Amino acid sequence: MDASQVADVLGTVATFSALVVVGLGGLRLLSPVTFGWLREAVAGLGTTLAGAVAIVATLGSLWFSEGAGFPPCELCWYQRIAMYPLAVLLPVAAWRRDDGIRLYAFVLAGAGILVSAWHNLIETKPDLTSSGCDPSNPCTLRWVEGLGFWTIPRMALVAFALIIALLALDRPLPEEP
Repeated sequence: MDASQVADVLGTVATFSALVVVGLGGLRLLSPVTFGWLREAVAGLGTTLAGAVAIVATLGSLWFSEGAGFPPCELCWYQRIAMYPLAVLLPVAAWRRDDGIRLYAFVLAGAGILVSAWHNLIETKPDLTSSGCDPSNPCTLRWVEGLGFWTIPRMALVAFALIIALLALDRPLPEEP
C-alpha cells in the first residue's frame, strides 16, 4: 500500500471515529436516559477501546514516518509524546483493570488534543505560524489527505477526542441508594 491508500484507510477510520465522538456528545446532551444505558453497556470497556485507538494512532504515525518516509514536524513530535505512552499505558491498565490510569490518560490526551487543534489551525491558516517553524519540514505541510480531507493532524485530533470520549463514557457509575 502506498501513502495515499493508507491515508484513505485511516481517513475512513477517522470518519467513523468522528461520527462516534459526535454521536456520544449528542446522546449525552439530548438523551441522558439513552446515554446512561450506553454507559452501562460499555462499562469496563472504555479503557480497552481507548487503548485500541491509541495503538492504531501510534501505528499509523509510525507507518507515515517509517513506512512512507514522512519526517514528523515539531508539532507532530509533541502529539506523539502525548499519544505513544497511551498506546502502552491504556492496554496495561485495561488488562490490570486499573481505573487509576483515567486521570493520567485524560491529561495526556487533553494535552495532545490542544497541540493537535493548534496544528490543525496553522495547517489551515499558515499565516498564523511564527518564523520559528522549520523551513525544511514546516508544520503546515500536508503530506496526505485521506479521502480528500483527512490530514495527519486531523486524524490525530479525532483519535485524542475519541480516547477522551471513551474514557469519559467508562467512568464509574454512581452508586444506587
